[in-house]
Amino acid sequence: MANLVDKINERHIRKDIPEFRVGDTVRVDVWVKEGKKERIQAFEGLVIAKKGGSVSETFSVRKTSNGIGVVRIFPVNAPTIDKITVVKKGMVRRAKLNFIKKMRKEYKVKERN
Repeated sequence: MANLVDKINERHIRKDIPEFRVGDTVRVDVWVKEGKKERIQAFEGLVIAKKGGSVSETFSVRKTSNGIGVVRIFPVNAPTIDKITVVKKGMVRRAKLNFIKKMRKEYKVKERN
């Protein structure tokens, strides 16, 4: 039974997603539908969490827009995601950076080679 589920899930996993970790700065290009028109909208920010696995894997990206912190959760295998670009590789010592949501100051992330 589990083999059949894995085979079905394998078809839906996207192969064009780059390798990224928590602490990396990424630009996610998302298809946005406005009325009858469709366009690509970029959302660039810090990856603060990755969750799940295989088909149901999600990641949270945080950016500050006009001094207000915005967190957006993306499913990795969603068809609405056009592409994901890793802008900067960061090094952090946590698996989840949820404490950043409560911080007043900007959080500094060390660069990873």
